[in-house]
Amino acid sequence: MGELIMSAPVAGLTSKNRIAPEDVLMLRRNVFADGVVTRGEAEALFALDQTAKDKCAEWAPFFVEAVTDYIVHQEKPSGYISQDNADWLVRTISRDGMVDSRTELELLVHVLEKARSTPSKLCVYALEQVAHAVIDGKGPLMLGGALVPGLIAKAEVELLRRILHAHGGDGNIAVTRGEAEVLFRINEQTAQAKNDPSWNDLFVKAIANFVMCSAGYEAPTRDVALRQESFLEHADPEIGGFFSRMVSGGLAGIIEAYRSPEDIEAEWEAKNRATEALARRAETVDAGEAKWLVEHIGGNRPLYENERALLTLIKHASPEIHPALRPLLDKVA
Repeated sequence: MGELIMSAPVAGLTSKNRIAPEDVLMLRRNVFADGVVTRGEAEALFALDQTAKDKCAEWAPFFVEAVTDYIVHQEKPSGYISQDNADWLVRTISRDGMVDSRTELELLVHVLEKARSTPSKLCVYALEQVAHAVIDGKGPLMLGGALVPGLIAKAEVELLRRILHAHGGDGNIAVTRGEAEVLFRINEQTAQAKNDPSWNDLFVKAIANFVMCSAGYEAPTRDVALRQESFLEHADPEIGGFFSRMVSGGLAGIIEAYRSPEDIEAEWEAKNRATEALARRAETVDAGEAKWLVEHIGGNRPLYENERALLTLIKHASPEIHPALRPLLDKVA
C-alpha cells in the first residue's frame, strides 16, 4: 500500500483492535458520509480490516460497500474498472496469489457484480480463488472446514456462477478463454468425485458459450447462457446416470436450457441475429477455440459425462462445425 493518512477516528479504531456496531455507525455518518473518495481512504479501511481482530457483524457489509463504491464509482469513468485499479485491488487483497480473507473475497466478487466493465484478468483471478480451495484446499474458502478439497459442492458452484454472471457486463458477453481454462482445471481435478449436479450444468453452459462463439454460432448473453434454471433440475443423485439419459434422449432439453429465450419473439430475434452473424463470419471462422477444445478433451482417456454432454450440445446446436472438432464430436451420438 501507499503511505496511509488516517483520520483520527480511523486511527483510534486501529489502535484499539476492536470494531463495535457503534464504530461502524460512526464511520458511516461522520468519516465516510461522502463516500470513500481517495485511494488513501480506501487503504485506511483495508488497514483497519487487517489489524482489528475483533470485528462486529456490521463491519464486513460496510467495508465491502465502501471499498466497492470507491473502485467502481469514484475512479473515473464511473462503472468501468481500469487495469490500474484492478491491479491495485489484486495487490491489496492478495497474499502469495490468494485472497487473504472471506471478506476480501466477497469484496472482489461484489466489485465484479457492480462494475459495468472489468478487465478479464480480474474475473479469472476471482475464479482461481475457488480453484485454489476446491483443488488444493487453500485460501479463505477453507476457513471453517466446511469445504472438502477434491469435490465441488453447491456453494462453490454458486460462487463460480456469481463471478461468471458478474463479468457479463458491457463488452463481456462471451466466456473468455482464461475463464474456461479455470473451469476445465476444476473439472479435471474433481471429475472422479461426487460433485453437486449443478456443477455439470454450469460447466456445460459456460464452455459451450466460449466454444460456440468461434464455431459460427451467435452465442446468447452470459445471463441467458448461464441462467439459474437448470437442465439438471430433475436430475437423480446419480450424475452419471442422468447424463446418460440426457445425452441419449434429452437433447432438446439441453439446447433449450442453453438458449432459454424469454419468449417466442425473443427466440426468433436471436435466430435472425445468429443467421446474420453466421453469414458475415462464414469465411473467417477462427479455429483457435476448436483446437483448444481438442487439446483439453482429445486425450486417450474416456470422456467425462459432462464433457460428453458438452460435445453433444455443440454437435447439435451449432450451425457451423469447424473440421478440427469433427473427430472429437464423432465420439458422441
